[in-house]
Amino acid sequence: MTSGRIIGFAAGLDLEDVPDAVRHEARRALCNIVGVAVGGSSLDASQISVRLATKLGDARHARAVGTGCWAAVDRVALVDGIMAHVLDFDDTHLPSVYHPSAPVFSALFPLAEWTGSSGRELLTAWVVGLEVGMRLALALGREHYDAGWHVTGTAGVVGAAAAAGRLLQLDEGRMAHCIGIAATQASGHREQFGSMTKSLHAGNAGASGLVAALLAEGGFTAAASSLDGRRGLFHVMSPNPDPKQLDSGLGSAWVLPENCIKPYASGVVTHPAIDGARALKEEYGVAPEEIDSLVLRVNPLVTELTGKDDPQTGLEGKFSVRHCAAVGFLFGAAGPPEFDDAVVRAPDVVGVRERIRVEPDPAIPHMQAVVEAGLRSGRTVRVDVVDARGTPGRPLTDDELAAKVDGLCAPVVGAERSRELRQRLIAVEGEGSIAPVVDLTVGL
Repeated sequence: MTSGRIIGFAAGLDLEDVPDAVRHEARRALCNIVGVAVGGSSLDASQISVRLATKLGDARHARAVGTGCWAAVDRVALVDGIMAHVLDFDDTHLPSVYHPSAPVFSALFPLAEWTGSSGRELLTAWVVGLEVGMRLALALGREHYDAGWHVTGTAGVVGAAAAAGRLLQLDEGRMAHCIGIAATQASGHREQFGSMTKSLHAGNAGASGLVAALLAEGGFTAAASSLDGRRGLFHVMSPNPDPKQLDSGLGSAWVLPENCIKPYASGVVTHPAIDGARALKEEYGVAPEEIDSLVLRVNPLVTELTGKDDPQTGLEGKFSVRHCAAVGFLFGAAGPPEFDDAVVRAPDVVGVRERIRVEPDPAIPHMQAVVEAGLRSGRTVRVDVVDARGTPGRPLTDDELAAKVDGLCAPVVGAERSRELRQRLIAVEGEGSIAPVVDLTVGL
């Protein structure tokens, strides 16, 4: 069974076996995703899911972050996953275009609160979920994504299940069934990008992975070849899977540090264009009225994923590289406020957006861009973006991460509680219980 070593890893990882640098990146990812979820808790998609969770029953297993809504543990997982992904501000594993944290977070946080798990137990399971999910995304390959599968929904359910299974301390036999039960629930189509349902993929992955772990704990079984069998996950959902990615260098060559924390709340491939557009104004002093034309030279994947030319909603704007570049230029930012519905339709934004031309160029890597402004004076200003902010060549610093989390959480819980929340998340293994941390995500 190709997946045998990954099952042993998931069931048996000891936090002491995780290098300090990997643990640090795991804590940063945890701090980031909780901040993003709290920041997304007031959006329509999140509030609809909260109302549904409340309507479906009165179980009080755990609370959805940012809201204090009590519900059954799997329903909280669905809500938390939607909140964590709806802003499109969560982290990204660039080689696979996979969002690793949202599905794992949405399974682990409610389960940890329900079971009274410690911060150390949660962090161990968190590392398992991130590493397993990213490795599975690599094993499915880019052809899986190119075929139209949203890898956050497909790999995410297995990452979430592995994490939940580790928190429940499943042995290797039950962990194998847990992963198999999760694998058969893999789903999510890229056609949903730009709609609320994209965030449902992360929530569904977390909830389904959690249920898989609970079923396996109770003795529910799955086929041993759920991942690599002729009709298993790899061969059904990918034309060219690479199962060796699951265990190559497992436990020594960590994939987790490849994870990237986003500086902008939009599809990650738009970020080089945003950086370039910001530089026009901030570094070269170009004013909006000076621009006659703005050309974005980008990898064809950028137009495939974010080619919405005339977005009408904030969610659509996140998948319009033209809108992303326009707000980056005008406001020097591309956070949640820049993807408000009103901003997407604002005349000054539309005016710049209409002057933008996107030119796909396969010679440009998908996380690089060339931005050229043709000015009415006849001058041309060119910006080459090689290392976009948030990528391995230019990662967010700890201080930048802290500013991002506070910017998302302080409007919900206040500045003091936001600072305490991120400080406790960065030191999460010292927590005796997750409940006090969840307390801090809810406004007074």
